[in-house]
Amino acid sequence: MMKKRSNARGRMSEAATNTTSSASIEEDVEWEMRPGGMLVQKRSDNKTEIPGPKFRIRVAYGALRYEIFVNSQATFGEVKKLLTAETGLQAGDQRIVYRGKERENGEYLDMCGVKDRTKLTLIEDPASIERRCIEMRRNSKIQSAHRAISDLTIDIDKLIEQVSAIEKSISNGVKVPEVQITTLIEMLMRQAIKLDSISAEGEASSLKTLQGKRVQKCVETLDVLKISNARVKAVVVTTKWETFDPSPTTVPQWEFFD
Repeated sequence: MMKKRSNARGRMSEAATNTTSSASIEEDVEWEMRPGGMLVQKRSDNKTEIPGPKFRIRVAYGALRYEIFVNSQATFGEVKKLLTAETGLQAGDQRIVYRGKERENGEYLDMCGVKDRTKLTLIEDPASIERRCIEMRRNSKIQSAHRAISDLTIDIDKLIEQVSAIEKSISNGVKVPEVQITTLIEMLMRQAIKLDSISAEGEASSLKTLQGKRVQKCVETLDVLKISNARVKAVVVTTKWETFDPSPTTVPQWEFFD
């Protein structure tokens, strides 16, 4: 009698366990609506899931056309990753439009009705276009600054050569006209003003600073040379000229005729 009661209790416990397990499974299942109104179990994000068939999708990006192959159960976010390799446009800067509506990254292709050879429209995020335009203007500005500084560098190099020539002359005791030194200082100051007017950043700013220091050093050198030049005595060069006697050495004899 006790054995029968024990078996009955075991069967009741097993039935209760199965019921609880079934209820737990049903609670864990999530459902989604497929096209056509069919309610099916929601797919998981597990990458080991058996892939669905491949779709050939046509993508229009401005005047360009692309064809990509993608899993039918992929998301629009995965499509963007594939398009990055084709277009060079980062996924975050892409906007995909299907049936007149922009699609979110987490939306599934088949859930939205995408089929084989479906056409999608790809557009670039307006914020991305604005950022690129700003970057292009910035690069153009940097290149313009590089060219301007390069042109001034050529002129500064020529003026530095003149400074070296004056320095060499004064060191050799040759007095240089003061106006030559003053004019050279003015020419260097003009180059400094031109450098200051150039708007530069990054590497161009470093080049601008370098040339400015070169000009400043030359002006300081000329200021010192001006003092040294004032101490140099001017050398007077005299030339001994040979004199000639304009009177003839012989008197011509004239012959008279009757």
